This record gives sequence, C-alpha cells and structure tokens, in this order.
Amino acid sequence: MLLPRLHIVTDSLDVVRGVLGHGPVAVQVRVKTSDRDAYALTTAALELCRAAGAVCLVDDRVGVALAAGADGVHVGAEDLPVAAARRVLGPAAVLGATCRNPEAARAAVAAGATYLGVGPAFATRTKTGLPEPIGPPGVAAVTRAVPGTPVIAIAGITPDRVAELECYGVAAISAVAADPSGATADFLRALASRSDRVGTAAPGGRA
Repeated sequence: MLLPRLHIVTDSLDVVRGVLGHGPVAVQVRVKTSDRDAYALTTAALELCRAAGAVCLVDDRVGVALAAGADGVHVGAEDLPVAAARRVLGPAAVLGATCRNPEAARAAVAAGATYLGVGPAFATRTKTGLPEPIGPPGVAAVTRAVPGTPVIAIAGITPDRVAELECYGVAAISAVAADPSGATADFLRALASRSDRVGTAAPGGRA
C-alpha cells in the first residue's frame, strides 16, 4: 500500500463523501466522544473509502480500528505507545505517530511507526492545548532525520502553504470543512505541482 500524500482528518461523513473521488487520499476518522460513535463513523467511512480506493485510518482508538477493519491507526503522545500499538495491530497495518522533533521521530520509527504526523506546522484553532508551531524548519528537520519514512505535516495547513514544507505530505482538518471537494482538489494540485523534496519518495503502509 502506497501511503497517500494528502490526509483528511474529520468526524464528518459529509466531509468523507466530499474528499473522495479527486485523487489519492487517506481519511483519518477522529471522534472525541465514545468508542461506539467512533465505530459507527468508521464503519460508514470505511465503506465509502473502500469503494473509492482510499485509505481509512482511525485516530487514537486502536480497538475501534481493529473492530471496524480499518487500514490502520494514528496515535498521539497521550495514546497507546507506538510499540504497544504495533504489537496489537500486527505488522501489516498502517501506524502513524505524532512527533515534533528528530529524536521523537527516530524513536517512533524504531518502535514500528509507518509514518509520522509532525507539527503543529503552523498555528491553528482546530485543537486547543497544542505546543508552539515548529514551522517549516521544524518539519524539515524531522523529514531529514528519518529518511525513507513518510512525514505528514499537520496543523494550519492550507494549499498555499504546501510549497513551504519539506515533507512527504500534509494533513488537512479545518481547511477542507467548508468545501471538502474543492479544497481536496486544491491540495492535490498543490502537492502534484510541488517539486519532489527529501522524503517524498518514501514508501507507504506495510499492507
């Protein structure tokens, strides 16, 4: 499985419908209420993703991902440790890990991460309590620290900012909420027109 360069993080099935059909994307289901709600949305999103040939991941909830049959999970700093998540998921699943510096990036890859979600790249209001943005230089430092591992920049990403980032791909949240279809097309064009840089030729998931 080649990991898509555009990740869409959402808790809306309407957004999932809107982002599919324009090119390769990974949909990351992020639900902050209950496992039951997360499972219901994941199974619905997975059906749409399968039909469109898209990757479907679950944010935080390893059990939900396994129960629904999703392609993998993204774990954050407060979630199950990467090594533990890998043991539970097995070797074939896509496993993303959040980090913000080269040391954490190398540790996550050593523990079994398939790709890294790196940031916050820019300031954002989508999620409260985030540390200060690391900016394009911070994203580039992580990319260079883990050659061969896809680095996905997250937080405050817009199509106009894609060209500033030295990394494999980007994750979008609020930038696609108002117009999922149009924004996804804009992101894919920006990624396609950007010159290949360090990390852009990295392989994707292990499935």
